[in-house]
Amino acid sequence: MNKGKYYITTAIAYTSGTPHIGNSYEIVLADSIARFKRKDGYDVFFQTGTDEHGQKIELKAQETGVTPKAYVDKVAGEIRRICDALNTSYDKFIRTTDDFHEKQVQKIFKKLYEQGDIYKGAYEGLYCTPCESFWTESQLVDGKCPDCGREVKPAKEEAYFFKMSKYADKLIAHINEHPEFIQPVSRKNEMMNNFLLPGLQDLCVSRTSFTWGVPVDFDNKHVVYVWLDALTNYITGIGYDADGASAEQYKKLWPADLHLIGKDIIRFHTIYWPIFLMALGEPLPKQIFGHPWLLQGDGKMSKSKGNVIYADDLIEFFGVDAVRYFVLHEMPFENDGVITWDLMVERMNSDLANTLGNLVNRTISMSNKYFGGTVENTKTGVDAGAEDVDADLFRVLTDTYSRVIKKMDDLRVADAITEIFALFKRSNKYIDETMPWALAKDETKKDRLATVLYNLSNAIMVGASLLEPFMPETAKRISEQMNAPLLDFAVLEKCAADQDTATVSTLYPSGTQVTQTPEILFARQDLAEVTEKVEAMFAERKQAAGVGETTENADAAPGMDEKFVELEPKAEITYDDFDKCQFQVGLVLSCEEVPKSKKLLKFKIQVGGGTRQILSGIKQYYKPEELIGKRVMVLVNLKPREIAGQMSEGMILSAADEEGNLAVMTPERFMPSGAEIC
Repeated sequence: MNKGKYYITTAIAYTSGTPHIGNSYEIVLADSIARFKRKDGYDVFFQTGTDEHGQKIELKAQETGVTPKAYVDKVAGEIRRICDALNTSYDKFIRTTDDFHEKQVQKIFKKLYEQGDIYKGAYEGLYCTPCESFWTESQLVDGKCPDCGREVKPAKEEAYFFKMSKYADKLIAHINEHPEFIQPVSRKNEMMNNFLLPGLQDLCVSRTSFTWGVPVDFDNKHVVYVWLDALTNYITGIGYDADGASAEQYKKLWPADLHLIGKDIIRFHTIYWPIFLMALGEPLPKQIFGHPWLLQGDGKMSKSKGNVIYADDLIEFFGVDAVRYFVLHEMPFENDGVITWDLMVERMNSDLANTLGNLVNRTISMSNKYFGGTVENTKTGVDAGAEDVDADLFRVLTDTYSRVIKKMDDLRVADAITEIFALFKRSNKYIDETMPWALAKDETKKDRLATVLYNLSNAIMVGASLLEPFMPETAKRISEQMNAPLLDFAVLEKCAADQDTATVSTLYPSGTQVTQTPEILFARQDLAEVTEKVEAMFAERKQAAGVGETTENADAAPGMDEKFVELEPKAEITYDDFDKCQFQVGLVLSCEEVPKSKKLLKFKIQVGGGTRQILSGIKQYYKPEELIGKRVMVLVNLKPREIAGQMSEGMILSAADEEGNLAVMTPERFMPSGAEIC
């Protein structure tokens, strides 16, 4: 069943260096959506690629002693290799150095110039080379680039400009009339309130201070500015022609159904890009989703620290599908996600090895042990009205598809995966409820035992079929071990619509012979061993980068002249006084600045099985991203109180020296969230 076309794109990766796992997350997210839509009956076209022009590239090439083209050829090849290593199913990989793209960029620039949307002038302002953006003094944050926080330098040059204000009202109207256009809603509000409503300045769209770019063919001193060049890949890659001779593929696929991008480039995609399209007379994309970031929990990734995590690292430790599961499952819809090695091990062991892997292994092993590997449906549907657990399992089976579809329609990929694993967890519970090993001891319960094992096999195949877009190799391996094809979504859709438990209970072919030797899908990992290997890997990288070991936090030997702090002693307390305080280890899930506060950071902290909001006046000592994923010491039974209009439900413990420098207290070694501090 063909449900129509679906054109999805990622942002094209900038070829300034090898992407870390936070950069690679986007291609996995887009791939899971593309695979899901294909399986759901859509004619999908999935495009990704590389952004290869600009001053930053030119400078990088000079530093390494090669031409810009040689430099981007190498990096683009590495980016594509990583996409392939993560098992992504893109249909086209575009490079902005492709001849067809460069020719269309020149045509587009000339067309916009000739119709009066682009004019020649001069630009004077503060320029950020990494972002390739000009800023005014008022736009800076603490005197630095508002996007990346780096230094800016005064610059002046002749340039061509695009008349942004000409189309601003039209874009505002489009956004108001199409609430789904920018997602999540918080990104839409940011664009409207911070940029569109205050008024747009004309945009610089050419440069003369460097040469690595698409030349303006009617003024060879200029090269096309990176954003006009890069953004147009979404149409040039599918056959757009500015002269009006666009390919049939373009006519079929445009407008894009989804531009999937990082939240840091939302402005370029929701303001500049739609206005360029309006000027070209082309339809706007249907939806632009600015996904959050995947942050490293134990501090910012840094080559100088040697702690950058690459996709290859995680694949080597855990395998491709485990990495895909982790980055997809751990990313919230709107807030930043966190990656830590200990959390990866925890997910590997609990979700993948235990919930999924153990379920498949146990079911196949019992089928072999009790029935020689033959899985037979001896009874159709619920067992004679007596087995309510069967009915509940079938209910979960029929509901899971609908739940997953709803989550995916809303782009809540992590929630969709959670729904699938809820089915696996329900199946594990079903084993505990029915106790096949006990049924096997009673010959009169043989038919019931067969039904139980069939129901489990059925549930596994439904879950694996839904899991395929997210973990394709795992789904394939389950299918091979169960010796049955993965189910089409059309079948599951019909079952969900009809609520037909009789049909649902026969999805797995009765009489199928499972594999005789079940394969371990996911091996459990030892956290200590993984930690040791990771530390060795990072130490090797740090050494290779020429960074020496710091002695800043080294333990001081007895007798060494160490600085110390003297405090005015407080009144003595009794043990009973101390025992009233409850201190526990908390895991920082999120951290953000409190608006209009110079001191406060707002934390969401997991303590055991619950979460709490805590406000702490440590803003001047830490950036929020430095604390996400850290395990901190929390006073949890402090009476909640309102601070700056928000509730604080505890206190984070810190140490301070005489100069007022502050450090959050963290456990010396790994401790689980909720561990008592005593």
